[in-house]
Amino acid sequence: MMLEDPQPDATLGTWASRPHSPKGWYSRGYHPHFDQSGLVQSITFRLDDSVPEAQLRQWRVELGILGAHLGDDEGMAKLRARIDKYEDAGHGACHLREPGIAAMVEEALFFFDGERYRLLEWSVMPNHVHVLVETVPGHVLSDVMQAWKSFTAKSANRILGRNGKFWMADYFDRFIRDERHLAAARAYIRANPVKAGLCETEQGWRFGSAWEGERAGGPPGRAGVPPADWSAGQRPAHPGKEPFREEI
Repeated sequence: MMLEDPQPDATLGTWASRPHSPKGWYSRGYHPHFDQSGLVQSITFRLDDSVPEAQLRQWRVELGILGAHLGDDEGMAKLRARIDKYEDAGHGACHLREPGIAAMVEEALFFFDGERYRLLEWSVMPNHVHVLVETVPGHVLSDVMQAWKSFTAKSANRILGRNGKFWMADYFDRFIRDERHLAAARAYIRANPVKAGLCETEQGWRFGSAWEGERAGGPPGRAGVPPADWSAGQRPAHPGKEPFREEI
């Protein structure tokens, strides 16, 4: 499945409006994903040059993560930690540092908020994006990701006057298990710009859910707002085998 929509005039909703069935656990040969509507999931997707492919291959060999490996919990957690540290150092072209592109990506996240998902937290970093989202029944994460990445890649390339890949082919996602995990995911996303040295306080990062200023077309920060099902005292059903365990 191509990540870049070949139709130049396609809108953000084209792919996401197509009916697709949940895939459950699956991998495209990079990272494991769990695809099911109605879950709260923490997602990270990255610019294509944020971490060189050779560096990723080297880390995978060192950690014993080969092919479509789904079972090495410790290895996957260590891989993600290495990637986080590397990208927070600001490697690559960092196209999302351009305010116009960061704003466009943020607005794409807002586009179907409340209709196909609930956007709980987000942070658009210079070379990657963190999102905490609750998909609604009838819409699965893989379709949401396809719509976000296809639309924003074409729009960013148009702004930059360039062609070619914009996003890394795959993404990380982790389903949220309980309130403790939810709180940890929220805190991580909000603190990431401070940790990376981009601002002094969480509220000072313009392209994140913690920002306290006004923004056109999007929701305010949502500190403490629970996912829809959880506010009624319900909790997500465990989706079966969990390929790796981590708190964020």
